[in-house]
Amino acid sequence: MINSRNKGKVGERKWRDQLRERGYTAIRSQQYCGSADSADVISPELAHLHFEVKNVETFNLWKAMHQAIKDSDGKKTPVVAYKRNNHEWLVTMRATDWLDMLKLSLENS
Repeated sequence: MINSRNKGKVGERKWRDQLRERGYTAIRSQQYCGSADSADVISPELAHLHFEVKNVETFNLWKAMHQAIKDSDGKKTPVVAYKRNNHEWLVTMRATDWLDMLKLSLENS
């Protein structure tokens, strides 16, 4: 049985790999930064996003989002990426952030 800390590391690696598969540079930040409030995964191309990664069967979405918001210090857009066994990745962010991102995307298309 895998412990929760190791499962978290595995999830961070899987999310890092998801980003890499789509052409982004991505690393697990804990192995480089070591700071408790640093994002779980960082990408230079997505530097405006703060990724909080959860790899659990059940979790409290509100608690995870609160952690992402707190750790982002208002400087980056908080994003929770989460996955359950045998399921695809899901991403949650505040609606205002998503709408701002959508508007920017439409303006640039």
